[in-house]
Formats: sequence, C-alpha cells, structure tokens
Amino acid sequence: MLFQPERNNFASMNPLRKLAGQTAIYGLSSILGRILGYLLVPLYTRVFLPGEYGNVNVFYSYIAFLMVVLTYGMETAFFRFNESEDDKEKVFFTGMISLIASSLVFLFFATVFAQPIAILIDYASHPEYVVWFAWILALDALTRIPFARLRAQKKAALFAGINLTGIAVNFGLNLFFILLCPFCLKHESWHAVNDFIRLFYRQDWGIEYIFISNLIASGVTLVLLIPQFLELRWKPDIKLLKRMLIYALPLLFAGMAGIVNETFDRLLLRYLLPKDIAAAQVGIYSACYKISILMTIFIQAYRYAAEPFFFEQAKEKDAKQSYARIMDYFIIIVSLIFLVTMVYLDDFILRYLIGKEYREGKGVIPILMMANLFLGVYYNLAIWYKLTSKTIWGAWLSAIGAVITLALNFWWIPLGADHLIHGYLGSAWATLICYGAMMALSYIIGQQFFPVKYNLRKFFGYLGFAVLLYTISLYIIPEGLFLRVAFHTLLVFAFAGVAYTIEKPRYVTAR
Repeated sequence: MLFQPERNNFASMNPLRKLAGQTAIYGLSSILGRILGYLLVPLYTRVFLPGEYGNVNVFYSYIAFLMVVLTYGMETAFFRFNESEDDKEKVFFTGMISLIASSLVFLFFATVFAQPIAILIDYASHPEYVVWFAWILALDALTRIPFARLRAQKKAALFAGINLTGIAVNFGLNLFFILLCPFCLKHESWHAVNDFIRLFYRQDWGIEYIFISNLIASGVTLVLLIPQFLELRWKPDIKLLKRMLIYALPLLFAGMAGIVNETFDRLLLRYLLPKDIAAAQVGIYSACYKISILMTIFIQAYRYAAEPFFFEQAKEKDAKQSYARIMDYFIIIVSLIFLVTMVYLDDFILRYLIGKEYREGKGVIPILMMANLFLGVYYNLAIWYKLTSKTIWGAWLSAIGAVITLALNFWWIPLGADHLIHGYLGSAWATLICYGAMMALSYIIGQQFFPVKYNLRKFFGYLGFAVLLYTISLYIIPEGLFLRVAFHTLLVFAFAGVAYTIEKPRYVTAR
C-alpha cells in the first residue's frame, strides 16, 4: 500500500506552506518585538499614574492617525506596481521621492507651528511634544517603502533584523532613562556615574523619556535602511507617480477612517469624559487594550507576509481556492488565541502584565479581543478590492466603520445614570460593532466583485466553539491554581484537538 496526498489538496497546501514560512519569520521578529514592547507595559503601569500613561496613549493615537496621512497609501501602491511594472527599481525610488518630499513639508510646518498645534490639542505647555512627534512621524514614514521592498524581495530575515534592532534600541533606552538613571541618582556615593548622568538627564522628566526613546530608535532604524537608498539610481517617473497616487488615494481615506476606528476611542475618552478622570480612564483602557498581545502579534506578522503573497498568488489559477483555505487556518489560529488569552487571563496575564491600578478595566478585554479578531478577518477579506484595483471600496468600508465608531462613542462615552454602558466600556463595544460591521460588509460586497468560496460553517463553528469553551471557564472555576490551570489547559487542548481532527490531511489509497 502506498499512501499519498490527494492532488488538489497537495497543490493547495504549497502556497499555504510558503505563506506559513514567511509568516513564521515575520512572526519571530514581531513576537520578539512585541514582547519587548509589552514588557514596557508593566514598567509604565507601575512607574506612571494612569493619568500620565493616558497622556502617552493620547499622543500615540495622534501619531497613528498622522502616519496614515503621511504615507497616504504608498506602501500598498508599491506592492501593486512592483508586481505589474518591469522596472522595479523605478517603482521604489518614485515612491521614495514622493515620501521624502511630503515628509519634509510636514516636518517644516509641524516645527514652525508647534505652539499653536499644542494649544489646539490641549497641551499648550508642551510644544516640544509636537516637535518630537513630528520627527518620529517623518523618520518612520521614510522607512515604510524600504521595509516594503524587503518584504517584496522575500528578505524576511533582513527585515526582521532591522525592525528588531529599532525595537531593542527603544526598549533599552526606556529602561535606561526610566529605571537605571533614577536608580543611580539615588546612590549619592556614585559621584562619577551621577556626574555623567546629570549631563543629559532631567529628573523632572517622566513620560518625556518614552517619547525621546522612540525618537532615537526611529532614527537608528532609518540609518540601518540607508543601503536600500544608496544602491539605486534616483530618477523618478512622474507618470508612474501619478498612477501610484491615483491607486493610493482611496487607500489614504480608507487608512484615515481605519485609524479613526483603531485609535479615536482614546482621543474621545480624553475629551468627552470629565477632565479630572479623563486621562486616567484613557490609561486604564489603553493598558487593558494591550492584553490582546497574542492576537495583534499574529495579525501583524500575518499581514506582513500575506499582502505581498496575495498579490503574487493572484497569478495562479487556483488562487481563490488558496485564499479560502488560508481563511480556514486563520480562523482556527485567531480563535485559539482568543481562547488561550481569556482562560489564562486572571491567573497569569493580568497579574504580570499590568499594575493593580489598571486592572479594574478587565471587563473590556474579551470585547476587545473579539473586536481584534474581526479586524484580522477583515484584513483577510480586504484583498478583493486591492486585487481588483477597486480601492475606493476600502475607503467606503472604513468610512462606514468610522461613522459607527464616532456615533457610538459619542453616545456611550459620556457618564450618566441612564447609560447601561459608558466610558471605556462603551468604547470597547463600539470597537466590536465597528469591526464586525466592516467584516460582514466586506464579505458581502467582495462576493459580488471577487467571489471566493469561504467556508462560513467553519468560520462560525470554530469561533463559536472557542466562545463556548471560554463561557464554560467562567462558570466552572476549580479551587486552587493548579486545578484551574489544568482545567483551562484541557479546554485549550479540546479546541486544538477538534480543529486537528477536522483539518488533518486526507489520504487516498493507491496500489
């Protein structure tokens, strides 16, 4: 007897393995990078008050929105035209010239008008924050296409190395400024060391060093990417630039609306809640948002690998079959991540990731986990409008999501006795409804223009099973840590076992 895979199943698995390999490499850098980043959350939530940490997240909400504006869809445009144009170098330097010019203009105006901008956003006493973040934005914008080029060239290891270096620099500087310098200055006998530290360290600064560390790390990352610039001939193609901008423009609006969905809840909390509690509420909500670490790590790694892969795979005749199978495995993984995070939340994750003053917001975590799961599915579905060049639909879908986000946040955030949900709980539910609506609409509309036979029974089956197991964990709570962990692990293995049984390769018998 000779056992061999069915031809169709084997053929469909080849691109899946290729995508899995790329995702694993990006995932390694993403996991290590995210771990380093998330290790700062316990530090921040123990050194800074919720109000201070809330201010940090307000500024990073601004930076997320402005980064979309400053890159205006050129990263995805690069992938699109890198596949269709013969002269790939021309695509690269045409996109880079555009980003360099726009970044310099932005940096000039942000620096000149730093004080008015600071007044406008209610940080009049800190115009230096505006200048620092303008530089962070400009430097990060200039890295987008070089990083995209590495992804397109399948240089995942180099991408990961440079990305991790920047993250490590940021992490190290945070530890140096926030922990090491104050520790040294407490020891008055360390004269030589303290005299050196006082040359550059200000004891009245706190969260400022979070921003300074980020700025230095962004500069280091750009420096490491300089070889990408030096090896090319710099002759932009104006006609190509126009085509790239026309393609990217709808993505700009989609990205702006998308960032409204992702980050504006923190800004609205800052300005819609009473001033005496607003910053602290933003801090608590943001810290609990970070608990979705495993979900966001996987989705980020997957997106890094998937976007160039989908464009490349579109040339194959069985591309749609591959997209459908990829969705099956994606749902399994994100459902498993949801289950693992939620069953181990109280015993391990909350205890070690965030400070006690922030744990009162844990009720938003399952809502935000599911919201991020829906967002990951939406990213998977969204390939239809990128492959068909109907990017205007991306703008419309994100705009609909933005309207939902803004409407529900304005309705639910303000505190009041007649509100069943309010404050950051309202923001969490708004996020879930927004991403759920975007996911559903993208599927329905995408089937009209680029029909893919996604297995909806598997989608709802795996997701529903994960939610069921999590619900069981809420009602059956064994006494003692060991028994709880054993029971929760059994639930996780139950999900994995069912998924493996359903998805394991089928074999046929041949003589």
